[in-house]
Amino acid sequence: MIKHDFDFDPTCGYSEKELLAMLPPDNEPTDFKEFWQDVYQQTLAISSKVEMREVWSPEPDVKCYELHYKSLDGLDVGAWLSRPKNSKGGIVVGHGYGGCPKPSVSKDFTVIAPSSRGFSLSNNIDIPWMSSAHVIHGIESKETYVIKGATADIWRATSVLLELFPDTQSNLNYSGGSYGGGLGALAMAWEKRVKACWLNVPTFGHHPSRLQFKSVGSGEAVRTYYKEHPEVTEVLAYFDAATAAKYIKIPTLSTPALFDPCVLPPGQFAVNNAIPEKYRKTVVLLCGHLFS
Repeated sequence: MIKHDFDFDPTCGYSEKELLAMLPPDNEPTDFKEFWQDVYQQTLAISSKVEMREVWSPEPDVKCYELHYKSLDGLDVGAWLSRPKNSKGGIVVGHGYGGCPKPSVSKDFTVIAPSSRGFSLSNNIDIPWMSSAHVIHGIESKETYVIKGATADIWRATSVLLELFPDTQSNLNYSGGSYGGGLGALAMAWEKRVKACWLNVPTFGHHPSRLQFKSVGSGEAVRTYYKEHPEVTEVLAYFDAATAAKYIKIPTLSTPALFDPCVLPPGQFAVNNAIPEKYRKTVVLLCGHLFS
């Protein structure tokens, strides 16, 4: 038992056995696949027009860059990129709701760390950067919800990495935690270019559960919104990471947590359990965002 001062149970009352039996929700929209495959194709068709400038690197054999380019809806977004002298492949990194303030540096892999729309290098006057406001931005429609564009930003970063460094194609991977873990499930379900991924304590899983339990994360803002706008469940059904995870077809390391006050465990495990068993490697964590 983990000691805490929260006025709710960050396990949601679930045992590990119960969490490992958690299924994705049964409310998948009939056009779920078509919706996301269409967004994916729209995103692949975008011309990058990359602007690139070198920035300081903490490693003498790694060059670091700040990038800016176009993404879905014509938005200007940015990313950090690091390129080691001897690259063994590529990694697309999805950040958490804290943003991405600096490059992710590896001595072995070329790493692109896109700033999701609204955050850090992708700061936008029309998109709030506070997680509680960001997570409900445009939530009135599946076409305007910010998570649609944020998922596309992952695909755009993948395209930019491959355009700049085609040699990464043979060993291209994705790594994302929390916000980046949920976006990763939504993105990797349809992504054909990535070879393997790691989804760490992923959010956006099993929205019916997220709307039921209190948390201190971005899900609480959605739960509060839902109380006055119950019709939002129709939109959220298109952005359920557990529903999307059923369509992942690449080797996936999944690390859900038994205790997490920010990203509640039932949602994390719903994502994990939805990944087809032949592609899934699960490592259960005792605790996720303990003091976030």
